[in-house]
Amino acid sequence: MDVLGAYKAFVAVSGYGSFTLGAAAARIPQSVASRRIAALEEHLGARLLDRSSRNVTLTPFGRELLPAARRLVDLAEALEHDAERARLRPLRLAVPAVCAPPRLARLVVEARRHDLNLDPHPAGPHERGELVRTLEVRAALVAVPPETAGWRVPLGLAAGAREALGDGDGADERGGALYVETLRAGRGGTRERRRRIWVQPEDDVPHVRDRVTRLGAAVGLLPAQVAVSASLVGAAAEVLGSTDLLLCSRDQADELDLYWCPVGELDLARGYDLVAGAREDGHRLRTPLGAAIARCLGATGATTPAGATTPAGATTPTGPTTPTGPTTPADPTRAITPAGSTGPGRFRDPATVAPDDRALR
Repeated sequence: MDVLGAYKAFVAVSGYGSFTLGAAAARIPQSVASRRIAALEEHLGARLLDRSSRNVTLTPFGRELLPAARRLVDLAEALEHDAERARLRPLRLAVPAVCAPPRLARLVVEARRHDLNLDPHPAGPHERGELVRTLEVRAALVAVPPETAGWRVPLGLAAGAREALGDGDGADERGGALYVETLRAGRGGTRERRRRIWVQPEDDVPHVRDRVTRLGAAVGLLPAQVAVSASLVGAAAEVLGSTDLLLCSRDQADELDLYWCPVGELDLARGYDLVAGAREDGHRLRTPLGAAIARCLGATGATTPAGATTPAGATTPTGPTTPTGPTTPADPTRAITPAGSTGPGRFRDPATVAPDDRALR
């Protein structure tokens, strides 16, 4: 017997004093309402309604049970309402601030296909893990070394003019790579302006910034030739107005109308992994949306973790995620894709992701 349905029928019929009107209010056929109430009376062992008169009236037993039946029905309706609200509650995800709005919009659309109401929250690399810890977001894509990342975004150098990359001086014509050693100041005794490599805020993390800084020192660049910008717009403006170079992904170069090539001496990449405050949120994001997140980041692919820890210390099950490749730019002469592969991904405990650079050394 459908006990809740029977109590709903009983409350509706008793309220209207009519099986016809009560069944219509409960959105069930009159015959169904009659059968449910009869089954409830048999279950309780006494009659609830007096059907002898033209109008249906409550028996003394029915009057005693009606208040409790109403509370039960009201509670069930409130529970259904809360369940609907919980299902539609936005899942706020901290994402890199460099993710372009069209890519984020496509990620939201893909999430809706999996009954996820995703709410992306762009933030810097040092903020995203902290937002999970403070419960301002339910999950975050945090910056990690590429060899331990779930998503890997190759990095290279971009310039405002093709000649700044392929003039035969700094670029390797065979591989299309730009060697940083060719940027040494005063090369050939000239007093030309010292070209700089600009590091944007998203790459101001040790596993990217420190590698570029060490490379510059190793090949003889002056310290000022590797500069960290306070904003991507500021760095792009410096590059567009000079022969300076921007450290960025190929997709970013396309968006900024820059020419891009890989770094000759290093295989540089951003690494991203997913942290979530609750195990369920990690599953809901990682399992169906791994490939969509890769496309949003401009990653070379997404890997599914073999096991993952959550704040509670539970292990997540395995499951394959379809890898995706980098998108082809509108102008194929502007990009040369370096070789690279994804590393093993894993969910990470937000408590282990420190908000400052020291945690990533």
